[in-house]
Order: sequence, then C-alpha cells, then structure tokens
Amino acid sequence: MNSPNLGYRMGAGVRAGAVYDESLRRHMLRVYNYMGLGLVVTGLVAFALASTPALYVPIFSSPLKWVVMLAPLAFVMLFSFKMQTMSAASAQAMFWAFCAVMGLSLASVFLVFTGTSIARTFFIAATMFGATSLYGYTTRRDLTQFSSFLIMGLIGVVIASLVNLFLGSTALQFAISVIGIAVFIGLTAWDTQTIKEQYAENFDAESQQKLAVFGAFSLYLNFINIFQLLLNFTGERE
Repeated sequence: MNSPNLGYRMGAGVRAGAVYDESLRRHMLRVYNYMGLGLVVTGLVAFALASTPALYVPIFSSPLKWVVMLAPLAFVMLFSFKMQTMSAASAQAMFWAFCAVMGLSLASVFLVFTGTSIARTFFIAATMFGATSLYGYTTRRDLTQFSSFLIMGLIGVVIASLVNLFLGSTALQFAISVIGIAVFIGLTAWDTQTIKEQYAENFDAESQQKLAVFGAFSLYLNFINIFQLLLNFTGERE
C-alpha cells in the first residue's frame, strides 16, 4: 500500500523543482539582459566616437590610442581582483563603465570595416554565441574537465595579441583568430554552465544581482572577443 505521506512528499518535491526552475530562468534572463544592454552601450559609444572626427582623430593619431586599447584589460583585472568584496551596486556601475570604455576601444572597427560587414559579422557571432550558450545551459556533461585547456588557451591568446600589437604579423593574427574563436566558444559554454550551477534560490537579492552582473560580464567578454576575431575573416575594409 502506498503511503499518503510519500505521495505528498513527491508532489511537494515536484512543485519545489518547478519553482526553482522558474527562479533559475529569471536569473539567466537577467544575466542575458545585462549582457545585451552592455552590448548596446558599447555599440552606441563606438559608433558615436567613430562618427565624430574631432574626437577620434586626436585619440587614434596619438599615443592616447594605447590607453584606449588597453583600458578594457585594466577593467578585467580589476573585476577579477575585486569581485568578492564589491557590492552589487558597485559591480553594476563598473560593468556599465567597462562597456563604455570597450566602446571607445572598438570605435576603430567602424573606421576600418564597412557597416555591412560589421552587421554580418555581428549576426554570425550572435548565432555562434547563442547556440554555444544554449548548449552550456542544457548539457548534462560536466564542462569543467575542459577548464584547464580553455584557461591556458585564453592566456596564450592574450599574450600573443599583446605581442602582435607591436609586431603586426598577419600570420600570427590569423593563428590568434582561429585559436581564439575556438577558445571563446568553449568558454561561452563553460561560463554558461558555471553561471547556472552557481545560482541558488536562497541567495538574497544583493547576492543574486551581483551574481547576474558577473555572469553577464563573463558572457559579454566572450561575445566581444568572438565578434572581434571573426572580423578578421568576414570583415570587409573601407
């Protein structure tokens, strides 16, 4: 004979699972909303700067261009070191500031490539990112087994990119682009799975917002890098 209590507990478990799933979906939606708005901020700042010769000429024709190009890296390092002690409000403010600074850095894209090729590359990058992030969210496979390989690949791409700023090697840039796209596609899936697994329904509002901002920051970085690297293959120069 089935125990009534057993049936009650099973029903309660199903309801609790449904509530958690809905809460997790809201959290992931918040992450993607932050990321999407961050991309909008970056695009608007980049386009505004590229459309204003009085601004971009003094920047990109002087040593100031190195400050603009390397500033996003400083933000990444600051995020990495301060994320544990930063409040949710500070994290959100820094995220918007980072997106704006990234827009300054990416303004040169509008000066070098045609608008059509930029739009096409953005669509390709969005498709690749969306499919990979969906895989990371739905797969039952533990992607942390690839973490060491992805981190080493990321470090290699960053170092090679910094070196190539001074060398200007076409062959090295091609290799960076190929390896980099593979690395950031893998990071997108891994980061999505990590964001999903780090979430807990019993987190307070402050912790949930902070977690969403840092999740958006990780996914934003992956998307921007995929977009930039793809431009080397699909971008048409002015």
